[in-house]
Amino acid sequence: MKSLRLPCLERAGLDGWMVRLFDRIEENNLLWLAALAGECETEFGDTLVDLVPSYTTLLVVFDPFRLTPCDARQKLIAILARLEPADAGATSKQHCLPTWYDPRSGPDLQRVAELSGLSVNAVIDAHSARDYRVFALGFAPGFAFMGLLDTALICPRLDTPRQHVPAGSVAIAGQQTAAYPAATPGGWNLIGRTPTRLFDRDRDGFSLLQVGDRVRFVPVDQATFEARGGDTKAVSQPGPAQAR
Repeated sequence: MKSLRLPCLERAGLDGWMVRLFDRIEENNLLWLAALAGECETEFGDTLVDLVPSYTTLLVVFDPFRLTPCDARQKLIAILARLEPADAGATSKQHCLPTWYDPRSGPDLQRVAELSGLSVNAVIDAHSARDYRVFALGFAPGFAFMGLLDTALICPRLDTPRQHVPAGSVAIAGQQTAAYPAATPGGWNLIGRTPTRLFDRDRDGFSLLQVGDRVRFVPVDQATFEARGGDTKAVSQPGPAQAR
């Protein structure tokens, strides 16, 4: 396959195969992963149970009562032999998330500024200046792992995570950015907050953001944030918790 690393098929229990396409996180990976997911839906038909994409892999879960692991593997080998990347414009939706960047909503803005050597305003400008691709969903329902950050903004997670991060909190960690869809513990650096509802059980698909989508964070002032339903409650101090 041209421009595609040799894939690796790994057993994932009695009803799944993990298809590992890449060993590095890159935006163009998603074009191959989207194509692979589409081909699996066609090839497996109603024997397909689930597809779980990530940065470099696709977990293919099938019905073991209707398809043997060996037959599923042969289907995947045939798919990989003919795989071509998906069209970039056909794999994503564009979302603009209004974001109130402020030390009150993003108490780690100053920390990120100090780590990056930038001013707080420069951090905001850098974070809001580009589109981010949704690489994976996980940790909590509707939580979208997005990237890649401007290299100047790359910073580690907090040593001690917060016990409570408000819903809508916009955060960064490593090469990634995200917005918390619900109030949960969290160890990412909080730099702002969006009033957009990211997870809704009454919405088709539940999660506003889906793998492959593009997201732009758009700076707004506090008045606009509140007018759109934003919650201005204070963020708790870091404390012991299990976080992502």
